[in-house]
Amino acid sequence: METILTWVAPIATIVAALMTASNLGSRITGAGFAVFTIGSLAWLVLGIIGDNPALLWMNAVLTLLNLFGIWRWLGRQAKFEDGGQHAAQASEAKSSETLFPLSLTAKAAVGGRGGASLGQCVDAMAGCASGRIAYLVVAEGGVGGVGETLRRIDWNDVVVEGDTIRATLDRAGFDRLDLIEKDKWPAR
Repeated sequence: METILTWVAPIATIVAALMTASNLGSRITGAGFAVFTIGSLAWLVLGIIGDNPALLWMNAVLTLLNLFGIWRWLGRQAKFEDGGQHAAQASEAKSSETLFPLSLTAKAAVGGRGGASLGQCVDAMAGCASGRIAYLVVAEGGVGGVGETLRRIDWNDVVVEGDTIRATLDRAGFDRLDLIEKDKWPAR
């Protein structure tokens, strides 16, 4: 059993760290905390078997924190996302404007004319008084944030369709947009 745990503990910890660090939504993050719990329990047992109280107590506390993470991301946050999706779907049947959850602007895929994939929306800037969205920041390229580029798309040039944001630009038009710096976004 000890041999199995010496493999389960680090593998579960590495996989869980990848899942949570990837920030792929509340359900993946919550599942990452579940995998973290498996890892911390395995480390806890290894601490008991190896008579290592520091390993034991550290992973006892980490297990509690992981259980909190499961509740936070699979319980509380997932319900918020479900509530936003429900409101968006219900608003489609109303005669007033269709709604969408603003959290979409921090994670939605952005497509362009002709089905072109333009990138991933990372954030949006809105007016404080009006509440109107001025522009989206779209990231493209790179791996894990390294080597990616950011571009600004005016809100007037996009349409929200379900959980996707569609730009009125084609790929060439998107490529002509000015690059923006990661830490200095335009004020207008």
